[in-house]
Order: sequence, then C-alpha cells, then structure tokens
Amino acid sequence: MDAEDEIVFELLPLIRIYKSGRVERYQDNETVPASVDPATGVSSKDVVIVAETGVSARLYVPDLGGDGQRRIPVLVYFHGGAFCIGNPFMPMFHNYLNSLVARAHVVAVSVNYRLAPEHPIPAAYEDSWKALRWVASHANGGPGPDRWLADHADFDRLFLAGDSAGANIAHHMAMRVGAEGLERGVHVQRVVLVHPYFLGSEPVESAAINPEMTARLERFWKLACPTAVAGVDDPMINPLADGAPSLAGMGCKRVLVCVLAEDVLRDRGRAYCHRLREKWWGEVELYETDGKGHTFHFLDPTCEEALAQDRAICCFLDRERTRESVIE
Repeated sequence: MDAEDEIVFELLPLIRIYKSGRVERYQDNETVPASVDPATGVSSKDVVIVAETGVSARLYVPDLGGDGQRRIPVLVYFHGGAFCIGNPFMPMFHNYLNSLVARAHVVAVSVNYRLAPEHPIPAAYEDSWKALRWVASHANGGPGPDRWLADHADFDRLFLAGDSAGANIAHHMAMRVGAEGLERGVHVQRVVLVHPYFLGSEPVESAAINPEMTARLERFWKLACPTAVAGVDDPMINPLADGAPSLAGMGCKRVLVCVLAEDVLRDRGRAYCHRLREKWWGEVELYETDGKGHTFHFLDPTCEEALAQDRAICCFLDRERTRESVIE
C-alpha cells in the first residue's frame, strides 16, 4: 500500500481520512433537492452566501395559508457532525427542518459551513458568523437580497439552534453576538442547544456510558482543530475551561439545552447549564430525555421521545409569543 493511502481515521459508514489528506464521506453525498414538502407544506430553496468559500444555506418557509403579509420568527440552524461530517442537504437534516419549521412556524436558515479536516476550526465558526450576519442584513429594510427573509422574517424574534457540533456553533455565535453585536439593531432572543458537543479533561460519569464513543468524539476534535494546544480543554470545545470567555457575555435572553440520559455528553451539557445559571442573567432551561443516546431523533424521528423533544423545543421558541406583526 502506498504510504499516502494509509488510513489515519475511520468511522464507517460515515467517514475515512487518509494520510494524504484525502477525505471520503460516505453519507454526505446522499442529498435531497429543495422543494415543497408534501407532508408539511414547507417550501425550501438554496442560496449562496459567500461564493468565494462556498458558504451557503437552505432556507425554509412554512405554509402561510395565503397570508403573504405575515411576519414570523426566524431560526438560524447549524447542523451537527463533529465539525467533519454533514450538510443541510442530507435527508435527515432536511426532513428534520421541514418538520421543525412546520411545528414551530418559523422561517429557517440551515447553514452549510465548511468542514474539517480540509477546513479546520475556526472555519466553521467564521462561516457561521458570516451566515448570521447575512441573515441580519435583511432586517429593517436592509440590503439583504433574499425576499423570503425580507418579506416574512420578524427580526425581533431571531433564534439560533443546532445539534451536537451545531449546538457548539450556536453557543459560540451567541457569545460573539454578545461581544460584537449584529448589524441593523438585530438581537438574538433565544438559543436551543440540542445534545451539545462539549468536551473537557475533567472526568464525568456519563463519559463511561460508551468509552469508545467518548474516545471517538475526542479524536474528532483533534481532527477538527489540530492547533488546539489545550486539546479538549480548548475554550472552543470546552466553554467551562479555565480561560474560556465568561458565560456572562451570552448574547441572548433565553437558552434551552436538551440532553439525553444515555449520551456520553450528558454531564457536559448539565454542567454547562449549571454554570450558565451561575454566571448569566438570562433564563436557562434543561430538557432531559430518558433512555436515548446522542442525536437519537434523527434515527427515529417519530418515536414518542423525539416528538416530546420537538414539543419542548417548539414550546420554548413560542413562549410568550406576541401576535405576528403585519407589514403595513
């Protein structure tokens, strides 16, 4: 075997990485086109955000029942995949967004950021920040080019969400909003972190649920961010690490964290909630599902636990909802 064909990382049937730098992703190529979903009535389309780097997004809008003047919340969503796998066009993410948009009645922007190891961290964060700023550029008559956002998004109700690594990204975007703000007077109101991908060197009980998966997630982080001198205690993967920015700077009003009783990341999510409650002025909610493992809702989206988690997320996003504003 040629040395360049030596496999340095493999997780089948998802990904194989060679010493040469070649990456084979076996499920990322299975994609579905944007469409009108017959089950939910949700419409989707694809847009390019940064042509030079290929940053793009899939936009979703629910069936507005013929009321084209209605403004509804806008949700910016970041998919998971340990920063190395996935895209918004895969069936599991596309189907989930169709369902979530219909249930929560939001305009959604599912961000397609660049993946490691070809584009190591912080590329995913920088791409996601550019996407979030692009969304905000449509507020208050701004120059943003997309009519769905310009015509239907209520930017007084801007939400962020993500699963696994996408939840990690959503956290960092909220922190950056707190530090830098967004253009055109836009503020993030709520953030949903679903099974967040946070690590750390401090031992936690849940890591022993599946030691092999714990080791795999740590290995993925090394692949995604080879320059992280502190390893799993780098503030990008461990927001509770010494030297990490204070969670007091979180740039939103409410946070929901979803964890799973059988997830190796469970205790990291719980600790994050505890620290956030200690340091931050906003409202923090923890939703825990029994008997399920990491991102189970993609594998079994119609099981009762997945539906209950969906209801919890939609309730959180809809709480104290004001009446939809109407274009004058």
